[in-house]
Amino acid sequence: MSDAAKGQETTLFLRKATGLVRSWSVFDAFIYALFSINLITLGLYIFSQMYYLEGGLLPALIISGVIIIFEVVIYASLIAVMPRAGGDYVWQSRILGGGLGFVLAVTGWWFILWLWVPLYGDMLRQLFFTPLLGILGAQEAALWFSQTELGLFVTSIIVCLVVTFYIAIGMKWYSRIQKYCFWIGMGALLIVFVFLLFGSHDAFVTGLEKQAPALFGAEADVYEATLAAGDEAGAIAPLWGGTLGAIFLAIPFMVFFNLWPNWGATLYGEVRGATDYKRNFWGMGWALIITTILGAIFFLLIDKTISWDFYMKANGAWWNYAWGYTEQVPPLPVWPYPALLAVFMTSSRFIQFVVVLAMSAWWFGWSGTVFLSSTRVIFAAAFDRLLPEKVAEVEPRTRTPVYALMLMVIPSILVSALFAWNVFNFQTLTLCSTLVIAVTYLGSTAAAILLPYVKPDLYKASPIAKYKVAGIPLITVAGVIFGAFLLFLLYEWLIDPLGLYGIGLSNINSVIYMLAMYVLALVIYLGFKAYRKRQGIDIDKIYQEIPVE
Repeated sequence: MSDAAKGQETTLFLRKATGLVRSWSVFDAFIYALFSINLITLGLYIFSQMYYLEGGLLPALIISGVIIIFEVVIYASLIAVMPRAGGDYVWQSRILGGGLGFVLAVTGWWFILWLWVPLYGDMLRQLFFTPLLGILGAQEAALWFSQTELGLFVTSIIVCLVVTFYIAIGMKWYSRIQKYCFWIGMGALLIVFVFLLFGSHDAFVTGLEKQAPALFGAEADVYEATLAAGDEAGAIAPLWGGTLGAIFLAIPFMVFFNLWPNWGATLYGEVRGATDYKRNFWGMGWALIITTILGAIFFLLIDKTISWDFYMKANGAWWNYAWGYTEQVPPLPVWPYPALLAVFMTSSRFIQFVVVLAMSAWWFGWSGTVFLSSTRVIFAAAFDRLLPEKVAEVEPRTRTPVYALMLMVIPSILVSALFAWNVFNFQTLTLCSTLVIAVTYLGSTAAAILLPYVKPDLYKASPIAKYKVAGIPLITVAGVIFGAFLLFLLYEWLIDPLGLYGIGLSNINSVIYMLAMYVLALVIYLGFKAYRKRQGIDIDKIYQEIPVE
């Protein structure tokens, strides 16, 4: 190699090592995956919004879980071949091409995550502040958090503060927080299951009629009034029923919660043993399987004691008010959180407080996911010189890309304000948060299908080369199946022929918002590519190389 060539090679990447370290075990990655498909936060939040669908939620949960196993195969394979910080961005840019990889990954892992912050904030106030303040006797404060725009904005700011702290202290310390929250949250969920298993419907109704007025000022006949309000809101979602077609139409809502066992894929440059395909698969796979089983148990226990009919009608009454279809506050004036409903069956404020507080570990262990994975995509793009060099700097002590973190936090505050006060109908964009990431996943799925043929040497040298189905690489077979599923989801979201999801062509604001983000990503890519070219750096050559570790 000539001296000139050697000089050019050393200028491709910022340095010969990323500065990140492999501080996580595969068990840490498993907990992260389980929190990413969080039954208590994402799950209960999206189940409650599905009240008007005609397909049974339990079969939708199970069927979607089975299909998403193919996503786990894809991502476990890609990680084993190329375990690098940045995940989707690295795989897409090296297999599909730099421009497409940058635009898809940056939009899906950076820009759209700003919209997730007020969603995390909404869950924080309904799972944590509102029930705990009500139990403590601070009824006015509880309802302020639950029902006001400012309450939502404040909790969104708290999300940013909590998550900034988590990420700033580094992966090693965050993994410890995750573990504590995992065990506390699992223990609390078991207690809630016990309440529902050994309680009766009559005991629940009695507890509801006593506790809801005492804690939140609900009207006296809250049970019957809630059923009536739910009927008026059109709450019909069954537990089991519905045609197969109706069940599949519920799945585009269901995946808001369970499409994410691969959420930690961008972090595997910092996971020990990441080249082991089987460990990667079972780390994500068990997270999906356990969550699906817990979800099915929760559904059945809710039906046994609370009754599915009441639960769905309470959800309908709440969201009919929260979405502004009525100005009438629902008879149960707070979000129908099943854990809170379960502890209504005891009159002990201490037990109520402890159980709800312990259940909040599901939120606190999960909340770091809103920025952590994204910072690694931003870091990887900066390491490839598609963003300012400063963004790729890591704090020496914690090995945290602090400037990448700031690119998440600051815009999130603006988006949270728009969402909280529903400027430009921002609250109708909720499912856009899933749609855009699904497009990113479609890019990685295409990369997975093509990997054995576009990068044959890399594929043959990897641990996944031995896995085939009828002579076809397993990664390709899984990619075709999961790719078809993603195309189905995108069709339903974008075309939405039955008007079920409120995004896509039925909501022009959502189309404008999503297109604006893709255009912004394209402008950044073209701008930095031209800028680097003037510096004598060929971005296309960078994309021909596998990033250093």
